[in-house]
Amino acid sequence: MRRRSLLIAAVPAGLVTLAACGDGTSGSGKTTAPASPSPSASAVPPPKLVDGPLPAITAGTKFGEKPTVAKGPGEPSKDVAVKTVIAGNGRTIAENDFVQANYLGQIWSTAKVFDNSYDRHTPLLIQLAQGTIIDGWRYALAGRKVGSRVEMAIPPTWGYGKEGNPQAGIKGTDTLVFVIDVVDSFNSRSSAQGKPVPQDDAALPKVGTNTDGKAPSITIPKADPPKKLVSEYVLEGDGPELKAEQSVLCQFEGKVWDSGKTFQETYGSGRLAQFALQQMEQTVKGLAQGLTGKKVGSRVLVVVPADLGYGDNPPSDGMIKKDSTLVFSVDILAAM
Repeated sequence: MRRRSLLIAAVPAGLVTLAACGDGTSGSGKTTAPASPSPSASAVPPPKLVDGPLPAITAGTKFGEKPTVAKGPGEPSKDVAVKTVIAGNGRTIAENDFVQANYLGQIWSTAKVFDNSYDRHTPLLIQLAQGTIIDGWRYALAGRKVGSRVEMAIPPTWGYGKEGNPQAGIKGTDTLVFVIDVVDSFNSRSSAQGKPVPQDDAALPKVGTNTDGKAPSITIPKADPPKKLVSEYVLEGDGPELKAEQSVLCQFEGKVWDSGKTFQETYGSGRLAQFALQQMEQTVKGLAQGLTGKKVGSRVLVVVPADLGYGDNPPSDGMIKKDSTLVFSVDILAAM
């Protein structure tokens, strides 16, 4: 089993999932991140950001390489020290964005590494949202650009507070040092950026190929729906293929074939969806199966027959019936 981060965050308010399709509420998936220790921890005032002091990066100095970081030089700052070690030229990160990044975290006074994503060979995916991650990350990463390596030193006030994080071996007096390689970022205006794939089957819905973050059009033919699961590229990305044990961050819209009505979507809502494919197997099995094996960066049309959808347990709003075929357009933004 792949080892996950020691630091697990709850689902931020900016997420929706399909576990409760049609009600627009947040779901129960998980995001891996340096979690906020308690809701009250985010009530502290914003820190002053200063240039140092910061310990030296002594090895692994290139973007994407696992760094080796020296012990903190003397006493740490009482403010949040942050420095862009390598400047990227990608999109500027804002609070509430999702950030995909590799990171290493260690304790200032001992140089003891308490967690890193480099050894897992999988970047973590976090949202810079209040109450979701430690405040030091929120303030120090906002305004940085994708492609940057950022080093920061975070005092307890903007880290884990007086309680620390015993699971990670962090005391309530420890200043934390992080080196973070920002791989990508996403927000509610993000779209898949793959190459258009011909949609030649007149018996299937046609999905728009716009990449401006707005909802693509979905035109459902006036015909009987297919009896078997359909999963087709609309835009084919060049990222890795989704595996059944992964979670996906996406934009999506779901329609009922017969009525053409939208029962849930993220476009225009200011939110993204994140869910584990294995969890989705318990709710809309066809959607999980239709996304498995598809490439990150793609827009996918998934047509789910009733027996692979909600079956005999449709949502209570009445829009989806027991025999409803569902049509999804899904932009696969990231996976972990």
